[in-house]
Amino acid sequence: MCGIIGYVGPREAAPIILGGLRRLEYRGYDSAGIAVLRDDGIHIQRAVGKLSNLEARIESAMGNPASAVQTGIGHTRWATHGAPSERNAHPHVSADGSVAVVHNGIVENFAELRRELQAEGAAFRSDTDTEVIVHLVARYLRAGRTLEQAAHAAIGQLRGSQAIVLMSAREPGALIAARIGNAGGVSVGLGDADGEMFVASDIPGILEHTRRILFLDSHEVAVVRPGQVEIRRLNGDAVTRTVQVIAWDPVSAEKGEYRHFMQKEIHEQARAITDTLRGRVDFQTGEVMLESLTVSPETARRLERLYTVACGTSAHSGLIGKFLIESVARLSVEVDYGSEFRYRDPLIGPRCAALGITQSGETADTLAAMQEARRKGATVWSIVNAIGSQAQRTSDGHILMRAGPEIGVASTKAFTTSVVDQYLLACYLGRLRAGDSARQPANAKDLAFLPNLVSQVLEPNPLYDELANRFHHREHFLYLGRGINYPVALEGALKLKEISYIHAEGYPAGEMKHGPIALIDEQMPVVCIAVQDAVYDKMISQIEQVKARAGVVIAVATEGDTAIADKADYVLWVPDAPALLTPVLTAIPLQRLAYHLAIRRGCDVDQPRNLAKSVTVE
Repeated sequence: MCGIIGYVGPREAAPIILGGLRRLEYRGYDSAGIAVLRDDGIHIQRAVGKLSNLEARIESAMGNPASAVQTGIGHTRWATHGAPSERNAHPHVSADGSVAVVHNGIVENFAELRRELQAEGAAFRSDTDTEVIVHLVARYLRAGRTLEQAAHAAIGQLRGSQAIVLMSAREPGALIAARIGNAGGVSVGLGDADGEMFVASDIPGILEHTRRILFLDSHEVAVVRPGQVEIRRLNGDAVTRTVQVIAWDPVSAEKGEYRHFMQKEIHEQARAITDTLRGRVDFQTGEVMLESLTVSPETARRLERLYTVACGTSAHSGLIGKFLIESVARLSVEVDYGSEFRYRDPLIGPRCAALGITQSGETADTLAAMQEARRKGATVWSIVNAIGSQAQRTSDGHILMRAGPEIGVASTKAFTTSVVDQYLLACYLGRLRAGDSARQPANAKDLAFLPNLVSQVLEPNPLYDELANRFHHREHFLYLGRGINYPVALEGALKLKEISYIHAEGYPAGEMKHGPIALIDEQMPVVCIAVQDAVYDKMISQIEQVKARAGVVIAVATEGDTAIADKADYVLWVPDAPALLTPVLTAIPLQRLAYHLAIRRGCDVDQPRNLAKSVTVE
């Protein structure tokens, strides 16, 4: 949820940057900073806490910015590498003071780059992964490259999804903005007068100043100067981009470059997952920190069972969480629909915990189930997206999804972030219970790579349009999965029902022979989640049985799997990933498939008929 603002033009930069950061405060942050370019070099101020702390620091330390301050960048940060502190806040500046950078995302290979730079004599002054970027750019500037050349060379060495904005005292009046993957958006705003230009991670931050916006795609770098912007791909190829005019109304502004909120929210998942991880994982030690959960080791060890209560998409997330928590924390988990839990007199008591999962935090059935668990003496936790919601307020401890506002009725990014939150919970409880502490570093390493893997799944793919054109008239779909991906089959079917009004059923693949196989013929598309995991051979067997009955198979499979490419009619690829994290990846193609089918059928994807975003009555 980090915010980025950049400005170059004739006005004082600091007030514009601070104003933009204020308009992005809703995304949340733990520290903030600003860098401005004066005649005598780059000046930075950073502060922990709210923007008011930064503003006070600027007023006392920098005084009233001089009119010469016409270039600057600002940032609000959620911590990933390094605790919230002034030294870890952005912007970061090179040792010679020539370069400043702000950054969203995770540099997956930062440890390797840091060792390389330290061997060359670079002195690091923070614990962040971001600082390697500024040292890399400074290295190439010292070698005689231009700012653009140095930025391309440095960014080309980074692994993972990134949004980066930097400036240099060596080339005043220029900003470099880059987007790699989908962990953070980058927008360039064209001012209406005097050649002023803006850069932002989210367009509400600059909408006060301009409606004319250019959006960077992945692997693109923009050089922004007064009155002009040049965009190139990382390989050096020039890019021509059409300026989009954003309406002033908040709804259109929030959609930005996307046609629908659901489409936007699908594509925000890499960033939402990055935000979910911020400040919660030490990627070097593997420790997971969930301060708002407030669980003692004694409480964790005393637990005999966890009951997850949820509805709809959140219930499917809870089913995935059952696999995660039982595997990592070795704690038995039961998953109940909130609407059923309190009516069956559940056997829950003081040696149990209840986990309510709800995007809105106001879902009536889930809240009632949590209340029933509390009445029976259980510890009550929640995973919520809406800050200050009833579920959060009434829990003994909570984990925020940090997905950001989810406007589309059909949940997408709240699903994947809640799965990641349960993975964090599994690691956290596992360490407290001392049942699987040796695996903590490996688990944390897996999480560091996850946003970039999600970015790969979100790359453009014409196959979705092809599938929508062929199957939009079908009235029935079958979704099959096994193991940890069985709940993903349930969720994929639900998404299709919700927004396209096509009847769909999700089944454990092993149950196909116990009834659903009677439905399979040439008119029945069968979506099979068949990644290369422990039950891969079983899924291949199910696919062969579908094909033997003339069924059409749409497979979600691991990249490079030549065997499944020969068996399925269509394949939606996902990158190879640790088995426990595959549901985060396999869910996204099913979201995209449902979206494209709904669009082809002319449905209202953001507000499907008969559905509400938050079910606040029983």
